[in-house]
Amino acid sequence: MRSPIRPLDDELISQIAAGEVVERPASVVKELLENSLDAGATQIEVRLDGGGIKRILVADNGIGIPRNELGLALTRHATSKIGNLADLERVESLGFRGEALASIAAIADVTMVSRTADSESGWSISGTGEPEPAAATVGTRVEVANLFHKTPARRKFLRAEATELAHCITQVERVAAAHPAVAFTVFHQGRTVLSLPVQDAQQRALRLLPDEFATAQREVGAAAPDIRLHGWVGAPTASRARADAQYFFVNGRYVRDRVLAHAVRAAYADVLHGASQPMYCLHLSIDPRRVDVNVHPTKIEVRFRDSSAVHQFVLHAVQAALAPAAQFATAPPIVETAAPYAAAMRVPSGQTRLGVEQSVASYLAAIAERPVSMPAAAAAATDLPLGMAIAQLAGIYILAQNDRGLVIVDMHAAHERIVYERLKDQLDARAVPQQRLLIPQVFSASPLDLATADEESELLTRLGVDLAAVSPTQLALRAVPALLAQADGAALARDLLRDIREFGGSRVLTEHRNELLSTLACHGAVRANRRLSLEEMNALLREMEATERADQCNHGRPTWVQLSVGDLDRLFLRGR
Repeated sequence: MRSPIRPLDDELISQIAAGEVVERPASVVKELLENSLDAGATQIEVRLDGGGIKRILVADNGIGIPRNELGLALTRHATSKIGNLADLERVESLGFRGEALASIAAIADVTMVSRTADSESGWSISGTGEPEPAAATVGTRVEVANLFHKTPARRKFLRAEATELAHCITQVERVAAAHPAVAFTVFHQGRTVLSLPVQDAQQRALRLLPDEFATAQREVGAAAPDIRLHGWVGAPTASRARADAQYFFVNGRYVRDRVLAHAVRAAYADVLHGASQPMYCLHLSIDPRRVDVNVHPTKIEVRFRDSSAVHQFVLHAVQAALAPAAQFATAPPIVETAAPYAAAMRVPSGQTRLGVEQSVASYLAAIAERPVSMPAAAAAATDLPLGMAIAQLAGIYILAQNDRGLVIVDMHAAHERIVYERLKDQLDARAVPQQRLLIPQVFSASPLDLATADEESELLTRLGVDLAAVSPTQLALRAVPALLAQADGAALARDLLRDIREFGGSRVLTEHRNELLSTLACHGAVRANRRLSLEEMNALLREMEATERADQCNHGRPTWVQLSVGDLDRLFLRGR
């Protein structure tokens, strides 16, 4: 049977709109907070009962609503924030659709009390009634009771009271992070559950992010015509398993945007692999005409007019914050050597030392040419950021002294970063130097390894690897990248073939280049329990000072730590 086309009544229209705008109590809290901020409030109080299901009250000290406009505030498509299409294309307010209050009123009991500065008293309105005089201070108070009681089927989808309360608090925290000049207080069942005084932006970010962010943050600051980014990102060493400490704001509005999230993630590509998630609180200010905030009823998604340009702007700004170039600004000039010292610093078990002595000799000769003296003791170390080596500990750590105190370096992690950055530069220049092996390394291989080596021979060659089958069950490695000349060839080849299969040969150098090179660098780095001379240790320190992002390995772990003389004094209770 065909049903006739007919117009929907206003109540049903409002309830349909409410389904798009109001998902849970936290949705109501968000909409009311945005209205308060648009009204210029500097103090906002949120009171909740039953996790917000029974009651939500938001009171502010904003400019208020005049009596003659109070009734309009609860009607559909009525707003003071836009008046024409031009206004819609340059939205600068948080709320502008004119749907939120009407949608909320369609599924709950709403009472609004407001007073403007030029009014002798406040005015109250409930539902579709007429405004009535009410005692009130300047500002607006909106109370929403019995959420979804007019649409009981929707109420069944709500979670437990504690869960809904947690969502409400999260929503307040998101809004508060974007507006540190506003004080927020949240009560539940009359008890204070969140109190945020007026703070500067950094204090507010630190209050909302995990404790470890306070000691592992990098400031972001970048500007270009009509666009600016500022905020803080966490060091890779402070990553998390979940993406629950990530705040991104566009013109004061918390958003979840794939372009922005991808840009930040890409900036961490060199220092954070796997499923680890960075922490950040970033604010993007952009000409309102360059971003469309009207793409979703809840206004949590945005669309940029030129998403590629915004992506690159954010990517480079975060990359610059993560790069520790300024940390080693006083590093001495580095004299390049013909033979990389990497080859001189490791000899895997079972491999010949042929050529290693010559590499050591050439590197030490280069050291002698440097304009920096390298005495056995560290007393010439005041102008070197990482100081001078004094010992090796447990076959893993280099101990060095600088003008601040003691530097402890994880030699494998540090060397891994150096090799990784060199491999990146060589691959980008399409010039990965190859080291031919005097005797090919032949090893057993699975059918998958044999097939991968055959299908991806061009990719392997580009990486500086010569690998081919010599029998139905064996592969022969004839050449490796020069930086990895002393690596365990069979292990290197197997891991490389595994990564190529996992990431997809055709996409590995475009989408997973960093992960692949990280695997190679790990094989090329000096191993634990390799005894180093003071000259070799100092050479590694100087290379670290000249290498980008040398303060963390390819997996986001720190490569060195500094203990000041004061730290050491405290350990030994000196001065007490």
